[in-house]
Amino acid sequence: MKIGYVFAGQGAQVVGMGKEFHDQYESSRVVFDKANLALGYDLKTLCFKGSQEKLNETEVTQPAILTTSIAMLKAFESKSNIKATAVAGLSLGEYSAHVCAGSIAFGDAVQLVKKRGAFMQEAVPMGVGGMVAVMGLSVEATEALAAEASKYGTVEVCNYNSPKQIVLGGALEALEKVPELAKAAGAKRALPLPVSAPFHTSMLKPAEEKLAEVLKDIDFKEMQIPVITNVDGRIVSSEDHIPAYLAKQVTSAVRWIECIESMKAMGIDTIVEFGPGKALSSFIAKIDRSIKVLSINDPASLEDAVAYFASEHAEERAI
Repeated sequence: MKIGYVFAGQGAQVVGMGKEFHDQYESSRVVFDKANLALGYDLKTLCFKGSQEKLNETEVTQPAILTTSIAMLKAFESKSNIKATAVAGLSLGEYSAHVCAGSIAFGDAVQLVKKRGAFMQEAVPMGVGGMVAVMGLSVEATEALAAEASKYGTVEVCNYNSPKQIVLGGALEALEKVPELAKAAGAKRALPLPVSAPFHTSMLKPAEEKLAEVLKDIDFKEMQIPVITNVDGRIVSSEDHIPAYLAKQVTSAVRWIECIESMKAMGIDTIVEFGPGKALSSFIAKIDRSIKVLSINDPASLEDAVAYFASEHAEERAI
């Protein structure tokens, strides 16, 4: 058995996320305490009992999801000695992947994504841009749809989530044309996403440039586990390349399909998802059903995963 870890991206946030882990696992409490110290405000309370509206603010969402994901990872590591063959994360989740791999210190990462969120929102004011998920069309047909919609303004593919779910981002006036165009093209549906900016599109170029400057001051370490980047779906070959990938990621489409295909090519047959929700598990099932996926998003699912790996290892030893 070869195991991969994947980490949730923005959009998975929900009030109360991580509280059960904080209450039940010392290793998770340490993560939330470190986040509060690094950020200089009470992220813990915002995650556990803040308003959904506040939690949806990009500058808050990003450190909140990263912290929750790492809290879940640390709880799992405290219960199991499983080692990942490779790690990846969807968009924001790539920072969690680097924390897991040891290439970015958690304190640096949580401050980085706070700034990343702020830069993204500053680049495109509220009410100017957005994102729409298109379901039921092929990759090629969705790319053609984006080209057609771009006649009305900026529209680009921003997330290749699965073969049948591609996300478009861009200017709101152009995205308003997408549902009608998608229906005409045979899509099952086109659903506007509850986000405040057109992430992973050229409209965020100012955010990419600001983030690139901040990344120059981060001390990146050698990756202890291979990290697969969203930018091209391949392994980051050296810590020297991490800043360029993380900056470019802001405006590049998330090639999640290729990330999972790269894991499969490495012989990975089991993937563990960390973070609130189960979105990545759903995407992976649509990319390759032969991959076993375990989603850790509450203590019960963590215990199930620990038990699963214990039984699998017992079978391997018996063989």
